[in-house]
Amino acid sequence: MKYGLIAAGQGSRLLADGITTPKPLIKVGGETLLDRLCRIFCENGAESISIIINEEMVQVYDYLMAMKLPVPLNLVVKSTPDSFCSFCELMPFLQEKKVDAGVEYGKDGIDSGGKFCLTTIDPIFLEDEFASYIRRFREDESNDALMGVTDYIDDEKPLFVKTDPETLRITGYANSAYEGCRFISAGIYCMNQQALTLLPKAQEDGIRRMRGFQQYLVDAGLQLQAWPFGQVIDIDHATDIMAAEKMLGR
Repeated sequence: MKYGLIAAGQGSRLLADGITTPKPLIKVGGETLLDRLCRIFCENGAESISIIINEEMVQVYDYLMAMKLPVPLNLVVKSTPDSFCSFCELMPFLQEKKVDAGVEYGKDGIDSGGKFCLTTIDPIFLEDEFASYIRRFREDESNDALMGVTDYIDDEKPLFVKTDPETLRITGYANSAYEGCRFISAGIYCMNQQALTLLPKAQEDGIRRMRGFQQYLVDAGLQLQAWPFGQVIDIDHATDIMAAEKMLGR
């Protein structure tokens, strides 16, 4: 399965807290965010990892050039206005490759079926939960996307996820809390090629944010399922680093 990593943000809130280290190189649990995610991806069947960073991240670029990964690394260096545009830049590397008359197979011999996982650089989650999440999506033939969600709401501008209370099928998204809401987006997305093919059309239709694209998938009639993680902490402030250290230590 292919993995995509969006690491093109400016990290302005961390900088305002006095942290000058580029966000991908901040350490949590003794690992940089970049190393941690690449390791977790490789431990969960990665056949390639595609990463986008902005043009100002010279230190991160040098770090990536020195990394030795057991799978191909595709790197895009481009400043983008938001995570959705970053996703669009990674699209060519996430598309399914045809091999003769069949499809491409991962290094473990399992047909990836064109499925991929996309995350931002900053979510800290428990590794066993992520492994269960990836395993579920690889086995899932009924949904076009399995979206990571959490009921741990500690975000300045969370994206609330509307779900069927029994099946956890995603029925929509909201920018503000609503009665009976349970989950917010965790910034972790698993999708298939059907979802990916809608990316150019979404751009043409004026979608400019990841939250808008997720609603676009629902409106297009695709089957989206929520996968509840426990606590997921986004590293946006200095206090988030301490909270993440505490979570991983537990």
